[in-house]
Amino acid sequence: MSSVVVSAPERRFRRPHISQVVAFLLLLFLMVLWAIPLLWAVDTSFKPEGETTVIPVSWIPTHFTGAAYENVLNAGNLLRWYFNSFLTSILITVLAVFFASLAAYALSRIPFRGSKFVFWVILAGLMVPGQILIVPLFSLMQLFGLVNTYAGVIVVQIASPIAVFIFKQFFDSLPHELEEAAVIDGAGRWRLYWQVWLPLSRSAVAAVAIFTFVSAWNNFLWPYIVVTGVDMMTVPVGLATVQTAYGIHYAQVMASAVLGALPALIVFLFFQRQIVQGIAGTGIKG
Repeated sequence: MSSVVVSAPERRFRRPHISQVVAFLLLLFLMVLWAIPLLWAVDTSFKPEGETTVIPVSWIPTHFTGAAYENVLNAGNLLRWYFNSFLTSILITVLAVFFASLAAYALSRIPFRGSKFVFWVILAGLMVPGQILIVPLFSLMQLFGLVNTYAGVIVVQIASPIAVFIFKQFFDSLPHELEEAAVIDGAGRWRLYWQVWLPLSRSAVAAVAIFTFVSAWNNFLWPYIVVTGVDMMTVPVGLATVQTAYGIHYAQVMASAVLGALPALIVFLFFQRQIVQGIAGTGIKG
């Protein structure tokens, strides 16, 4: 009995298009541009303080030391600041996702007069710099007695026009047949939102939640304005006070920056796929 040998099909090398090469080089440049400051901060944070100002500058320390991190941890109320940041960021994320998705559902699925005007007014909020609203918002916080409270830090950061936009685009892409089938089964508006549209928009929820959490964690200006006590400070505000105490001790300054950015960076690295899926899903039309 003879055996037949079948050769594998020859793979042809496809030369990349010039646009793909340009896009790759551009992304590579942006990656390097972003990575160098981060790597430099991590490298400097492990240097002895005397080496941070030596010229010529060296990437590799003579010996690694964690003294800068030890000084930062001992100098400030870091655990309390981490607790405040996690508490406020998580509550801001949950409330922003809930209210933004609820508003987007109303704009997308409940016809009413002036819905387009309301949507454009919400989007107009993207054009207004947040710094312009600092003084009136702080005056409101004083009026309601919310200065130096968790509520004062949280309530201002719940409103998110970009989150409403992402959810509305996603809801617009879903087929109307799902809603019609649920209505036949006796579902009301709340049940449609909670049991149909929200579960179907998991990728959009993930994208908005991650963006909101990272933004709330990194927010420095508003917590710095509305918080007056050390025990109520968030990580960015608290570490800024530590840096002020250190002056120009660069190792401690870089250690503070690394500790402040680490949680947000971890969240982004672990959930970047959900971010891409959520943003890509907003452009799909059913």
